[in-house]
Amino acid sequence: MRTLFPEIEPYNHFYLPVSEGHTLYVEEVGNPQGQPALFLHGGPGAGISTNHRRLFDPAHYRIILFDQRGAGKSRPHASLEHNTTWDLVADIEAIRTHLSIEQWLVFGGSWGSTLSLAYAQTHPARVSHLVLRGIFLCRPEEIEWFYQQGTSWIFPEFWAEYLKPVPPEKRETMVQSYYELLTSPSEHTRLEAAKAWSKWEGATCKLKPDPTVIDHFEEAHHALSMARIECHYFIHNCWLQPNQLLQNAPKIAHIPTWIIHGRYDVVCPAQNAYELSQVLPNAELRIIADAGHAYDEPGILDALLEATEQCKRNN
Repeated sequence: MRTLFPEIEPYNHFYLPVSEGHTLYVEEVGNPQGQPALFLHGGPGAGISTNHRRLFDPAHYRIILFDQRGAGKSRPHASLEHNTTWDLVADIEAIRTHLSIEQWLVFGGSWGSTLSLAYAQTHPARVSHLVLRGIFLCRPEEIEWFYQQGTSWIFPEFWAEYLKPVPPEKRETMVQSYYELLTSPSEHTRLEAAKAWSKWEGATCKLKPDPTVIDHFEEAHHALSMARIECHYFIHNCWLQPNQLLQNAPKIAHIPTWIIHGRYDVVCPAQNAYELSQVLPNAELRIIADAGHAYDEPGILDALLEATEQCKRNN
């Protein structure tokens, strides 16, 4: 099976001011003259990692990564102000314009798949290929499945931990109740809620729970941005109409697309990937039999790297 490319450092990194006081951290790795490829991280609010640089052949690709509003090294950290799906779509275009890129491969997993689709449907002429993993279409039933009832039946011991910050009388509306905690004037309340929210995702994102991943998701800086921004987005249904991304699929029907999804993904069920594949005639769907949600599970990673290799051949 394919594994990550060797560790690599950026040849360029910078801060890009965008609208309404936000500043994005952006980095470029690989071949400065190569085929442009944009990596969109998950969450929203999770930020990029050094391993995300290693998903593309650095000899071939000019790889662009950035921390979305409020995430990672972007500023202000964990900010909810002027932070919507459509702000992020505009930010992607700002980065493309700043870097004088005509067209690029867009690669996104989980929330990154949502944002990839929203961007591609808004600017289809700017996208040469789509590589999508762990499809999230941000429909109310998907949010209900993971944050109210569904995954809770599969991971009851972790669900019990997720429930703890929320009083029993408020557990019928978990996302709304968490939003109140995550926007509390109390820093302690915000942080404790953020750790519990983020730990829930960290505990359930792999086929077999990984203590190292759980610890990372509970780390304060990561947890605060991811929990606050995720909850902010989900309480607003990511500023999308139900099934909007499926209904707008004809706008990107011509784009070669790879859809990769773990069979036992309980964060974003495989039904999402199947439905998306049915409305994209140029899509190749691969459901990985022994994987959950995380990009670095062996079968998913192998399929992602194969997809980026195919994009090289089709460029």
